[in-house]
Amino acid sequence: MKTFRNLTASAAAMLLLYAGTTVAQGIKMPAPSPGQTVKQDFALSSVELNYSRPAKKGRVIMGDIVPYNKVWRTGANSPTVITFGEDVNFGGKPVKAGKYGLLTIPGAQQWTVILTSSLDVSSPAAYKPENDIARVQVKPVALAAPQESFTIGFEDVKESAMNLVISWDKVKVPVAITADIQDKILGQIDAAMAAPGEKKPYFQSAVYYLEHNLDINKAKTWIDAAVAQSPEAFWVWHQKAKIYAKAKDKSGAKEAALKSIELAKAAKNDDYVALNNKLLATIK
Repeated sequence: MKTFRNLTASAAAMLLLYAGTTVAQGIKMPAPSPGQTVKQDFALSSVELNYSRPAKKGRVIMGDIVPYNKVWRTGANSPTVITFGEDVNFGGKPVKAGKYGLLTIPGAQQWTVILTSSLDVSSPAAYKPENDIARVQVKPVALAAPQESFTIGFEDVKESAMNLVISWDKVKVPVAITADIQDKILGQIDAAMAAPGEKKPYFQSAVYYLEHNLDINKAKTWIDAAVAQSPEAFWVWHQKAKIYAKAKDKSGAKEAALKSIELAKAAKNDDYVALNNKLLATIK
């Protein structure tokens, strides 16, 4: 009988221990180095970045937590991966569309930023130089104030140029990314204009030619066609005024700007009224 009671007590204790272990295993804790996915629309596609963000936590980072002159996975936990949706130039080096590991070799005066075909480099020992796709030498820039969380992001984003910026503690490291897309866009415009059918992208094409200093006379022809397509569109008339002004057709530019103001007032759009008045002030 005593044996049975002892066994029962022992079983109950084990059950409680197991239950306690189960509860402990189910505790949800914040990640010490949380992951982040950054997707930036760029050129004719996008660039996506996946990495983890360690924190400074009062530690000395560069030259200590992140050693100088050794390959670093450029983040914490998993390897950092960057995906280009189209061919780009990375720090002046041509890189095909695709997915790459992003590694760095930090230095006090210079960093090496590496794109590798290996997506699993989590330690210096796993790095294979023969898998390099691009290596870029970058001079680090001092930050005005220490940055707590490690960050990789995109700055100065334009339609075909931007900077990838790696920053932590007291430094940031920018790498220029560019894409050569003008020939592709011009090819699309030519194809659209040659395609059968009456609906042509006159407005988008005229504005592209205006903004990229291309054939202004062709832009005039297309913006006239765009006005015929949408005669009540005050924003189209405004672009006509800008194109005519650039073509040095002052009377045509003034006429288009005044028509844009008339239509914008009817639509209660004060922004375009102001834009056209500013434009008129520049037409002498």
